[in-house]
Amino acid sequence: MISFGPRSAMGFFTNEMSVDRGWALAVFSLSAAIQNILWGIGQPFAGALADRFGVTRVLMAGAVLYALGLVWMAHAADPFSLHMSAGVLIGFGLAGCSFNLVLAAFGKLLPLSWRPMALGAGSAAGSFGQFLFAPLTVFLKGTIGWEATLTLFGAAMVMVLPLSVVLMTPRAEEPAGDPSAAETQTLKAALAEAFGHRSYNLLVAGFFVCGFHLAFITIHLPKYLVDHGISNAVGGWVMALIGLFNLAGSLLAGYWSGKVSKPYLLSAIYAARAALIVGFVLLPLTPLTALAFGAGIGLLWLSTVPPTSGLVLVMFGPRWMAMLFGVVFLSHQIGGFLGVWLAGLLYDSTGSYDVVWWLGVALGLFAALVHLPIQERAVVRAAPVSA
Repeated sequence: MISFGPRSAMGFFTNEMSVDRGWALAVFSLSAAIQNILWGIGQPFAGALADRFGVTRVLMAGAVLYALGLVWMAHAADPFSLHMSAGVLIGFGLAGCSFNLVLAAFGKLLPLSWRPMALGAGSAAGSFGQFLFAPLTVFLKGTIGWEATLTLFGAAMVMVLPLSVVLMTPRAEEPAGDPSAAETQTLKAALAEAFGHRSYNLLVAGFFVCGFHLAFITIHLPKYLVDHGISNAVGGWVMALIGLFNLAGSLLAGYWSGKVSKPYLLSAIYAARAALIVGFVLLPLTPLTALAFGAGIGLLWLSTVPPTSGLVLVMFGPRWMAMLFGVVFLSHQIGGFLGVWLAGLLYDSTGSYDVVWWLGVALGLFAALVHLPIQERAVVRAAPVSA
């Protein structure tokens, strides 16, 4: 909840930072894009470290980088400082302390029958962070200013350190019970197995679209609303509704992941996103339609995470879960990089977000199709040879 909150509220700093510093929108967009891509690049490495040495140390290191990035971002006086703070430090910080590692820890610590709902609950916790931080950001900016707000958020990251202790997982060299083929598998073998698996590659391709949607909406929706005469206060509640309804969406997705086909569930979610964006773009934009869009997209926001992470668990087991889901998440963040960066470039050149919205529709339909052939079953491994 704490780590996802400030990141989800980044869009509320776009106008203030750009105006106060005299920067084009593309400057802030590039920082957000760097943050997304480095979060993705760092995720497989953070996951591999967590799988090898336990998740707690990685969470703590990520929280420290995140806190430093937020404080530096508050005082960034030039584009380079913004790219290094909001982009590099926060990006790598998120790789180390975001919900991805928490979900992987759930996969290792909880019984098999609990995992679908636990993955949904972990995603919902991140959603509650968005619900909490969106209106809080608007309130604090108006009370103490945006620089102090970012500094306060950096101080809040310190709370991740003691909270991460409860997610301690066993070290890789201390498996419980007799070693199985999965427990003795090396990292290199796990990667080779995953990238040789057609369903895993389709999952990687589909999660790219989720990243494109989420990053574009997180960073650019507040400005899109202001451009169309919707106040910042209403925009804050729109983002809060995304987080609130995502609580329900993530929990429902976790529940249904254990009841229905995960690939079909993902296909339905992406198709519903495409339909919702079409309605949002074509209907007249009012506070009511903006709030309705926030509620609708919130139901579909992180609802992709429980079935996506659940498929990784089903196919490959918990041994290298953090690393393999990290690779899937890298694709998500590449999508996020393009969603944020292209939106800034196209807005500066055309004065509109229309092209990006329709690109989001096309990608949603693509993702709906690409998940249909995925096979929801475990890979078959040879049993380890006894010494």
